[in-house]
Amino acid sequence: MAKSKKKMTLDRVLSRHGFSSRRKAQDAIQAGIVKVNGRIVRDSEFWVDLHTDTVHVNGKRIRQAQRIYLLFYKPKGIITSHGDRRGRNTIYDCLGPKLPWVAPVGRLDKNTSGLLLLTNDTDFSNHVTSPSSKVFKTYLVKANTLVSEELVDRLRQGFKMKDGLCAQPHSVRRLEDRGKYSRLEIILTEGKNREIHRLLESAGLKVLKLVRTGIGPCTLKGLQVGQWRELLKSELALFYSAPPKADETAKSPAGSVNADRNFTVKT
Repeated sequence: MAKSKKKMTLDRVLSRHGFSSRRKAQDAIQAGIVKVNGRIVRDSEFWVDLHTDTVHVNGKRIRQAQRIYLLFYKPKGIITSHGDRRGRNTIYDCLGPKLPWVAPVGRLDKNTSGLLLLTNDTDFSNHVTSPSSKVFKTYLVKANTLVSEELVDRLRQGFKMKDGLCAQPHSVRRLEDRGKYSRLEIILTEGKNREIHRLLESAGLKVLKLVRTGIGPCTLKGLQVGQWRELLKSELALFYSAPPKADETAKSPAGSVNADRNFTVKT
């Protein structure tokens, strides 16, 4: 029998209430510092009823954390992770220690810079990352050669993955040719692993530079590399609005920042 929506596993309770990531929550549970209704529970899959059960960590009751929504300009060369065994710099080194726990909404590769959302609201995170929500993710791409209209059309057709499914970009536009290279704008509504790289490789191209300039209604405007800001309530509401139609994509805020079009954004 399916569990009621008001019930969830203990590790998810800790995550949703701003204690930590689910992985860190699982470590805390196994360490025996988490109690449910006064009894230590070491099973992270233990079901909790949020309406009737009380949860304590190190003697402090877990309560709903204030919702936090951040927009971060991720620099190139750092990883989207809470910690790294190899000692590499992470996004949390940029955010600082004073912020409450937040998790990235999706990821950016180490060598990709640009916009990254962070939040402790898992419902919002699931909405933004779900392909069915059609939240646009806009990228500027520097290809390793001049890209013809024929190749642009080929990119628009998407590519077939190993599992037989097709990864399909929402749109692909050539912004300009500069010297021996072309600069493209690619908009996705999903976030498959290294999707932009794999898309260009399917057409015999390589990515020399990749910057995410837009997520939904948000752009890089006003942010310097390594900086973050809180989302406005008006911006949050727009994430739940209907996405622009195909013929309006070129007019969308994520594709209208001149500095981004000219690929002078810093990484």
